[in-house]
Order: sequence, then structure tokens, then C-alpha cells
Amino acid sequence: MTNANSIKTVRLIIDEVKKAVIGKDKIIIKILLAVLSKGHILLEDIPGVGKTTLALAFSKALSLDYNRVQFTPDVLPTDITGFTVYNKHSGSFEFKPGASMCNLLLADEINRTSSKTQSALLEIMEEGKVTVDGSTHELPKPFIVMATQNPIGSVGTQELPESQLDRFMIKISMGYPDLDSEIEILKIKSNYTPLDSISPVADTETLISLQKVVENVHVDDKIYSYIAKLAGATREHPMIKLGISTRGAIALMQISKATALLKGRDYVIPDDVMYMYHDVFSHRLILGANARINNVSAVQILDEIAGQVKHPDFSR
Repeated sequence: MTNANSIKTVRLIIDEVKKAVIGKDKIIIKILLAVLSKGHILLEDIPGVGKTTLALAFSKALSLDYNRVQFTPDVLPTDITGFTVYNKHSGSFEFKPGASMCNLLLADEINRTSSKTQSALLEIMEEGKVTVDGSTHELPKPFIVMATQNPIGSVGTQELPESQLDRFMIKISMGYPDLDSEIEILKIKSNYTPLDSISPVADTETLISLQKVVENVHVDDKIYSYIAKLAGATREHPMIKLGISTRGAIALMQISKATALLKGRDYVIPDDVMYMYHDVFSHRLILGANARINNVSAVQILDEIAGQVKHPDFSR
């Protein structure tokens, strides 16, 4: 697939999802960039702002096999990974796939379930496979987890462990729609279901091709150095207890390549790195006591670091 065809297809996907998700164009673009980068998405929001609709819209526009799990305290790891049962007719054990055996898994309210069930997602998200009773089963490709969580402090929630947060390429929040968008949503909902208007404009093969195009976007050594310096600065900041991992730096590099493609280039510039910088880094930071005492947020610290780390100079 050529770059021109790739950009055309990406824009078709965005336009199709916009039919069902009103007034959230930037969120749609960010999620698609993560998908093109083979990343997983964490949405933190209050209930009722359209997170499930967003996931369904992407699954329809991309022709993805889709499963949804409502994460409650009684959901078991085997509900996600699958399990083996004995078949008395064949005299052997058979694998019964769990909810993860799909292209797009919506893990709804992930921070309401047990740590044991959350940990079942770790291998799935990192390696794209599940291991049950010593046997490994490959998941379909592409495979994307789109998880939602209620704001910390909501009834029945708990914080996700750092190891799991680090496996989400981005964390974003949809927020309430603005007045005009909400009026439009009310008008549309009174007549028909917006999801019914979405037509498939791509399939799994197309998405895999787009992901390969993103992989081939050029990254200059100066950009690699720039991303490494941004990550390194978080590890040395006095208000940060735990800085960005190498996995986080890789995630920023990958999504910067997808951003460059969306903007019509086959090479990355510093502005591409900055476009998703906060969305990739902020949820991976653990702030120290100084930051909490002084009411300093991760975003403020990242802004400070971005101002201190010099942009690469391509004039020479």
C-alpha cells in the first residue's frame, strides 16, 4: 500500500467513526494513531460519555471481530484467557477460547475487577497470545485492547498496577461533549442509532497493511536521541518517583511515526513527537511526595521537561 493510499484510507476511517461519535474528532484521531501503532488504549472517564459507542464504531469501520467484557469483581481470569475441558467422546482436553480471542477487546471498567483478572491481560497485551494449561494459543491479528476505567475514587474502583498501565500505549479522556455536539447527539438519537450508519471502509488485511506502512516511516537518529532524552529527563526529575520505561519511549517513537503518516509525511519531525507526548507519558509516571504536596500534576511536569529538552536541529 502506497503512502497516498494509506492516508486516504486513514481519513475514510476517521470520517466513518465520526458518524457515531459526535464532537470528538481529536479523540478519534488519537485512538486510530494508537491502533496503527499496534498499541492498546486506556480511556478514563465517567460512565455515559460514549466510550462503548466509540469502540463499536471502530470495530464496524474496520470490520474487526469484537468482544466486550464488563469487568466486575466476579469476572475470572479464564473468562479472558479461556480454559480447557475434557471431552469424553474424544478422550482429550479441548481449549475453549475466552473473550480475548478477537481483534478488538473492549475491557469495560477494568479497574473494578480483581488484580488476578487484570493480570490475565498482561501476556495478552504484550505478546498477543494466551497460555492455558501449558499450551500457547495465538490471538487473531491485529489485536487491540480498548479498556475503560472509572476515575480513581469512584465506588468499587482500585488503581491499576504500574506494570499494566505501562502496557497501554496511550491514556486519554473523552470528557463531556460541548453544547452544540450534545444537541446534535440528542437530535440524532431521537431518530436512529448512529452506529447503524457506519459502513466498513477497511478490513483486517487493510489494517495490517497500514501498520506495516507506519513501521516503514523514517526516524532520524536525532529524533531517536530526542525521544530518549525526554524519557531520561523523567527519571531524573526531583518530583518523579518512577520515570518513563524503555517501553514508554518505544511507544512514543511508534506513535510519532503514525502521526507523521497521518500528516502526509514518510519521516518524523519533532512536532510529531510532541503531538502524543502527554498521552503516551503521563499515565506511566509515578509522582513523588513533593509533587503531591505542591499539587503539581504529571502534565505540568511533562510540560516543564518538554521546555528543557532541546528540539533536534536539522539545519546542519
